[in-house]
Amino acid sequence: MTDQFTTHNLKQRPVAVFDSGVGGISVLQHIHALLPNEQLLYVADSKYAPYGNKSPAEIQARCVELSDFLIANHAKAIVVACNTATAAAIDMMREKYALPIVGMEPAVKPAAAASKNGIIGVLATTGTLKSAQFAGLLESYGRNVKVVTQACVGLVECVERGELQADSTLQLVKKYCQPLLDEGADTIVLGCTHYPFVRSLIEQVVGAQVSLIDTGAAVAKQLQKRLAALDLLTSESQVGSVQFWTNSAADNAKQVVQDLWKQPAAVSVL
Repeated sequence: MTDQFTTHNLKQRPVAVFDSGVGGISVLQHIHALLPNEQLLYVADSKYAPYGNKSPAEIQARCVELSDFLIANHAKAIVVACNTATAAAIDMMREKYALPIVGMEPAVKPAAAASKNGIIGVLATTGTLKSAQFAGLLESYGRNVKVVTQACVGLVECVERGELQADSTLQLVKKYCQPLLDEGADTIVLGCTHYPFVRSLIEQVVGAQVSLIDTGAAVAKQLQKRLAALDLLTSESQVGSVQFWTNSAADNAKQVVQDLWKQPAAVSVL
């Protein structure tokens, strides 16, 4: 290692997060809350959202392009804040890149543990539900519970447009939650990082008796654990900066990012 790549200098580099759009901001919020002194980079690949209807090869190509961009911006670690991208590309990324890479997976294990009646529902994209990774989760943790899955076509796009309280969004939420309720699910997994942004609508539909499980906090803890093990946690004491990029063509793209982040944000267009 040359002097410019000392551990100290690496520590001060930012943590990078990307998603197929703005959904991963829900994960970024957990990371910022747990590791407030870390500098953060976020790319919303909204131009290519959703990933759920794309082939694994297409998703892998997006992940490489985004990772190369973030590494060029000095990322010390990458969080793939997308269940579909994790399923399609995480193994390839870990082979290709030397820096720590943290992914997502639908929270089947904690949901199975939380369920009182043994019936859990999973709201996710088509790509996640079809993945080998999800099949493996069911094999490992879903044996002693009944798992009811529901692909939520169109819900990602509602969040991308910032339509978090729109009646059209509520109608989609009703359409997708009802089959899970009809099967008796008492615990529902939010299996896409976009879905926490419509959590209030989901709660409105399913009621207080149904538990909702989101994986953002667990991902933040895993990131903290990985950075600590590699002595890469920042030594800075002030709150870290956050830089956003989006390639969305929508006129309100920057506003959607700021609305979801819930505070002023530096947003650049890719």
